[in-house]
Amino acid sequence: MFHAAGIYADAGGRISMLALVGSGEYLPAMEAVDRALLARLDGPARVVCLPTAAGTEGAERINYWSALGVEHFTRLGAATEAVAVVDRASAHDAALAERIRQANFVYLSGGKPDYLYQTLAGSPAWAAIETVLAEGGVVAGCSAGAMIMGEKFFGFPGWKSGFGFLRGATIVPHFEEIPEAMLQPIRLLAGRKLALVGIEGNTCLVQDGARYEVLGSGGVTVWQGRRKVRYGVGALDAGILPPHHES
Repeated sequence: MFHAAGIYADAGGRISMLALVGSGEYLPAMEAVDRALLARLDGPARVVCLPTAAGTEGAERINYWSALGVEHFTRLGAATEAVAVVDRASAHDAALAERIRQANFVYLSGGKPDYLYQTLAGSPAWAAIETVLAEGGVVAGCSAGAMIMGEKFFGFPGWKSGFGFLRGATIVPHFEEIPEAMLQPIRLLAGRKLALVGIEGNTCLVQDGARYEVLGSGGVTVWQGRRKVRYGVGALDAGILPPHHES
């Protein structure tokens, strides 16, 4: 069993939401999911897309993810901008951090999880993302953006530290694409201390207050020890992801 350490409520009682996506960010297949997330916001949507995980891939790829995100959420009726936090210097840029802080929906697209974590950890940009959560907003992460939200994520070599929003968990995106022969070693390395949370493509695991649910066309698998349960669209079993409330 593991705990989610990312539930915030502001003074007005608004609950933050964490949305973890297996793959498919900004694509038509995810429009219904993203509309549902936007509809849960308290007030008009102000979306910031962060291409940070693609920061080592060059300007063309950074611009690609930025434009795709802006086009996607603008089409859904949200005021949207991409903020070019792509390295440690830009993650420490106070002006960029303030633009993130003004949002109520932050989306971290895919790329390299280790680079994403190392770029954001301890930075003003990450503090701004935490502020969005603390004020009742949504933080969404796809692929690498989802992986860093667990306690650990599997890299090469070995385990890397995540931000620990899901304590005791390692998040595995693209879950349906990974051969069983590759999953078994990860499961064994995780041991008894880490649960494996596998999120399929075009699928989102949503933490909304104390409730967890699956949105999208696929499923989410919670695999801990010998217990392996796949959840389709709808709420997860009560207690499978017990919340840890922040004070």
